[in-house]
Amino acid sequence: MEDKELQKLVEKVSIESFGKPFRHKASFNSRLRSTGGRYLLGTHNIDINKKYLDQLGLNELIGIIKHELCHYHLHLEGKGYQHRDSDFKMLLKKVGAPRFCSPLLDKPKKRTSNKILLYQCTKCHQQYKRKRSIDISRYVCGKCRGKLKKVIELQGQ
Repeated sequence: MEDKELQKLVEKVSIESFGKPFRHKASFNSRLRSTGGRYLLGTHNIDINKKYLDQLGLNELIGIIKHELCHYHLHLEGKGYQHRDSDFKMLLKKVGAPRFCSPLLDKPKKRTSNKILLYQCTKCHQQYKRKRSIDISRYVCGKCRGKLKKVIELQGQ
């Protein structure tokens, strides 16, 4: 599906579910990571995360479109368009839109390293375990203010 087809789908869902036209732009946004879509208050446009269509199908996409259209129509009418507002919650129920989108199947893995760096004071031999490296030219021992040196890099713990 391309942006033109998405635009037509959003316009169709808006007329069928809300009885009102969608007069702005709907497009796929590949930069969206943690959400299915977003309604932009300034421009009244809607951005959709294409991964939801690819992984979860058309029904999930239509649910996301309905959710974003709830924000859109309520905002234009001057009613409560935020997630916490009762107007928003009632309209979601009325049109059968989900409050939250389903989680994606291939969630990006967190970038965590399991290495541990061991530093030691050259004066008092106090040891410091850290996950991130320390600039030993700038930092000193917190106990005696002696110089630090990197002792070893440990794997996993």
